[in-house]
Amino acid sequence: MSDTRTAVSKVLTTSGRCALSNDYEVKLAKLKGEFVWHTHEDTDELFLGISGRLTIQLRDGDVTLEPGELFVVPRGVEHCPVADEETAILLLEPAGVLNTGDAGGPLTKAAEALY
Repeated sequence: MSDTRTAVSKVLTTSGRCALSNDYEVKLAKLKGEFVWHTHEDTDELFLGISGRLTIQLRDGDVTLEPGELFVVPRGVEHCPVADEETAILLLEPAGVLNTGDAGGPLTKAAEALY
């Protein structure tokens, strides 16, 4: 558990993988601003709010997450995370999934271990 606490404190300056569970990565990220519209064709993506407020834009309406709330973006659904204030989130997805899904671009980053 102390490794996870250390990882949570690091989220204020970086983002990345804080744990592995079977074939899944538990990722922490700090966001501010608009990310990129993207899709994960082969996997769902779970978002859990830790601090701040995250809006997940979907083509058919937005979902807003407060701390402690979660939402699963189903596979194949185009989405764009937006945080108007500094926001920390936890993500759960299969190992190796890129943060920008099919969109690619300069924001694409492989998850690095925070521990």
